[in-house]
Amino acid sequence: MLNRINATNIRGDVFGGLTAAVIALPMALAFGIAVGNASGAPEVGAAAGLWGAVIIGLVASLFGGTPTLISEPTGPMTVVFTSVVISFASTAESPQKALAMAFTVGVLAGIFQILFGLFRLGRYITMMPYTVISGFMSGIGIILVLLQLAPFLGQDPTGGVMGTLSQLPTLVQGTRPMELLLAVITLAILWFPPAGLKKFCPPQLLALVVGTVLALTAFQGAGLRTIPEFSAKFPTLSLPDFSGGQIRMMVVNAAVLGMLGCIDALLTSVVADSLTRTEHDSNKELIGQGLANVASGLFGALPGAGATMGTVVNIQAGGRTALSGVVRAMVLMLVVLLAAPFASRIPLAVLAGIALKVGIDIIDWEFLKRAHHLSLKAAVITYGVILLTVLVDLITAVGIGVFVANVLTIDRMSALQSRRVKTISTTDDDVELSSEEQSLLDQAAGKVLLFQLAGPMIFGVAKAISREHNAIANCKAVVFDLSEVSHLGVTAAIALENAVKEAIEVGRQVFMVGATGSTENRLRKLKLLDRLPAENITPDRLQALSLAVGSLPSTARNA
Repeated sequence: MLNRINATNIRGDVFGGLTAAVIALPMALAFGIAVGNASGAPEVGAAAGLWGAVIIGLVASLFGGTPTLISEPTGPMTVVFTSVVISFASTAESPQKALAMAFTVGVLAGIFQILFGLFRLGRYITMMPYTVISGFMSGIGIILVLLQLAPFLGQDPTGGVMGTLSQLPTLVQGTRPMELLLAVITLAILWFPPAGLKKFCPPQLLALVVGTVLALTAFQGAGLRTIPEFSAKFPTLSLPDFSGGQIRMMVVNAAVLGMLGCIDALLTSVVADSLTRTEHDSNKELIGQGLANVASGLFGALPGAGATMGTVVNIQAGGRTALSGVVRAMVLMLVVLLAAPFASRIPLAVLAGIALKVGIDIIDWEFLKRAHHLSLKAAVITYGVILLTVLVDLITAVGIGVFVANVLTIDRMSALQSRRVKTISTTDDDVELSSEEQSLLDQAAGKVLLFQLAGPMIFGVAKAISREHNAIANCKAVVFDLSEVSHLGVTAAIALENAVKEAIEVGRQVFMVGATGSTENRLRKLKLLDRLPAENITPDRLQALSLAVGSLPSTARNA
């Protein structure tokens, strides 16, 4: 049941957990405030972000399948959760009601993740074209940047991405110079951290401390907005709230959030494997992530997933078992309980700078710079998914992206496989045949046709089978060679059946060669082999060609 927790690496795990906790603090505050601002209840958001980092980190470490994985509210999960909050905020009777419904979505997302793990779908979750993954992750990064523009300029959020874009001129005109300056300083510290301090203090924590100190000294009296005060007590258990009349929307949003959490966590698990030379348990990790999100939602905290930055820092600091994640959660819990009163002095502009930098980092700049050089189709899919993610929604973007990418891939694979569907009537064709087989084809003088298929015959090859068969003209016998077919799909099998039936109907002799294993099983289920005399079904191509030539009238053989 539990993750691989042991005491064989106590010192490394403690250092790893402490370091990951230091990084998690400013991120949790930034993501919590972003969600709170979206709902109109920023004081709830700060606590939700911090307790999300504690609960998700603890539960996922205890029950997950990746020992070194650090789980917490992440940028992608926060973006999707924020959009959920915004959708409910417009209809709910109060900000607290909107958050309660959103936390219920978090619980449902966790249940989806548990089901994915129980049904052992872990290895399929990340089997998605990289163009789509890059597109929707970059789109999420852009959304996070857009959502932070208002607080970065010193103003209140304006209602999601479209609200920000439509009111951008107004936001720029109403900029508060001192808040903008503090946000820019924060961003500069994150972008160009002092090399000497970077070794001892994570840039995120340095930016948080420096920004807060500046607000209390150099910027004192500038009227900077700060985090609203929130309670430092343990969160209370809240039952899921389905009273908003939007159950369908809640389930759809939960499925999207759960799938995103699975992708986020498993991709981070792969990174952890590469750094520690270990192998994680995908299905167990999904169950652990699901339990973590269920617990977090029930206690009114943000959903989360595996965090790449926290995981890498944990491993680099010496963490090797799940004890590091437990240590991190305990340290964060103490910070929340003991230092919450001081959090109200942290400027919102500093947190906006931190969150905006996270959004910039999420964008897949490396691939975006090269996509159009690699392939025009790859570039179109990637940028199309980005636009759909930002302007429509994530599920539409991923659905359309995967569909288009798969159609293009199938088209390409079908074109390649179609080249391996050949009709051979003479020895002049570029096909490897033995001297005996070549002699038999020469003897038949074009009256015997060798119809050769090779490799996986997917449904896209069916057209090639029909095309090659339709090109048959004056032959008297057809030998269907399936000895090199590794897979025969249903559609290709039906096309093959039609070719055999038409050959029989026009009076041609039909021979079947090399149908074995799953290929033979499929043909027998179609009852295709029942249409042929038993002597016309053989495992040997030379024997089939000999029988085909022998079935010709003597005049045809001597022509």
